[in-house]
Amino acid sequence: MSHPIYRVVFFEIQAPYTLRVCFDDDTEQVIDFRPTLEGELFGPLRDATLFNQVRIDPEVHTLVWPNGADFDPATLHDWSEHLPELKRMAKCWSLEKRKEIETSPGLTQKTTAQA
Repeated sequence: MSHPIYRVVFFEIQAPYTLRVCFDDDTEQVIDFRPTLEGELFGPLRDATLFNQVRIDPEVHTLVWPNGADFDPATLHDWSEHLPELKRMAKCWSLEKRKEIETSPGLTQKTTAQA
């Protein structure tokens, strides 16, 4: 199975958590990232200040954030095709984070101390 190679050549912020992304094949996508901003890697991007620090990596030609978050350019290129799976994965990341918080000894001690 061949994996198409796309490069992000330009982007601009359109709205909160929404970018217009242009590719080297003269196509573009307007992407609302909110449904995917969950979990350890993408969750911090819910902070608009961090989200807006997005840049194009000059080596791999995709969007990257200072915390290490990025997306494969092919995923960005065909966003609507990948969105259902990304939403499913984000839901799992969110559940994993909740379980981690619920089983954190520090949280249990704080809750007990406050009671």
